[in-house]
Amino acid sequence: MAKNCEYEGFEQGPIRPPSEAMSLLIRVSRNCPWNRCTFCPVYKGEAFSLRPVEDVVKDIDAVARYALPLHEVLEKNGRITRPDIEAIQQTVTDGDMQAFQAAVNWTRGKMQSVFLQDANSLILKPEDLIQILEYMRQTFPWEYRITSYARSHTIARISDEHLARMAAAGLNRIHIGMESGSDNVLQMVKKGTTKEMHITAGQKVKRAGMELSEYVMPGLGGKEFSREHAVETADALNQINPDYIRLRTLAIPGHTELFTEWKEGRFEKISDEKAAEEILLFLETLDGITSTLASDHILNLFQDVEGRFPEDKEAMCGKIRTFLAMDPVEKMHYQVGRRLGLFHGIGGMKDSAHMKRVEATCRQYAITPENVDDVINQLMTQFI
Repeated sequence: MAKNCEYEGFEQGPIRPPSEAMSLLIRVSRNCPWNRCTFCPVYKGEAFSLRPVEDVVKDIDAVARYALPLHEVLEKNGRITRPDIEAIQQTVTDGDMQAFQAAVNWTRGKMQSVFLQDANSLILKPEDLIQILEYMRQTFPWEYRITSYARSHTIARISDEHLARMAAAGLNRIHIGMESGSDNVLQMVKKGTTKEMHITAGQKVKRAGMELSEYVMPGLGGKEFSREHAVETADALNQINPDYIRLRTLAIPGHTELFTEWKEGRFEKISDEKAAEEILLFLETLDGITSTLASDHILNLFQDVEGRFPEDKEAMCGKIRTFLAMDPVEKMHYQVGRRLGLFHGIGGMKDSAHMKRVEATCRQYAITPENVDDVINQLMTQFI
């Protein structure tokens, strides 16, 4: 792991969770220390490095020059207007435009959340991360959430004491890419962790008093491990009881190792219908938890399959059963309408204008129940 010695100015990494769209992005490390997952296109060819604490502090100071006066206006008026932004923009110094833009974006979410980048911020030395967290709280003294991605492999090696201190310093939500609870699937996609490690890490985060978001990737087991993927992932989550379970359906962009395996026939991707059956089995196997299921991504076939366990479980399962009971043409129309962004859920098919557009698209591109999954695979790679 390399450390850069020269400050290169305010930085932001390439990604963050959809739920952090309005967050202030503070980069504490660059890229991913693992970077071997066969399904992931991000960070490939990029070296991992830790950013020195003093550089992160400089980034926080750069944002503060604009965020603090913006916060004063927000507190006073309850909103930020364009003239407010333009007035503060007049104070922007050379090289600070990105920090200013980050501060402005933060105001769109009422300055209620901060996200630490990149892929695994908890790989920093605990004392360094705690120092950054404490400095951030001193600089921005109002109430807000601080969130980070982290790998289960990393968290499992951090002491409970250090995790508790991170929580006390303000880190209050962790996003973990579980992807699967099946050891066979995890090994196949080179995730670099195990089911047991996922469980250990998830339980440690919960004990520390942080919110926990676990990401699950329907379809990742392919045809061979579909059932095992659903059952073992649900079993792991039953033992963790995370605050959130977030679905991210598998898509395979062309510049990944998994794409090569798929094209060479070594990985058999499941259809949307089989993925729906897999998700249904996954939901049916979840038991004894109080998690909230979120399906907040365009890749997901059922964006409206959301709710809290156990009270919403049957309603969520019912929506998938409705899809599975459709005839092939209805399923095709729903698949196309969903991936065009016209349908949020099955209920969207009642919109006659949207349905006409879907039908016209199917005619124009000769989409049939037999080839619809090939078309969907092409569409999904555009959303990554």
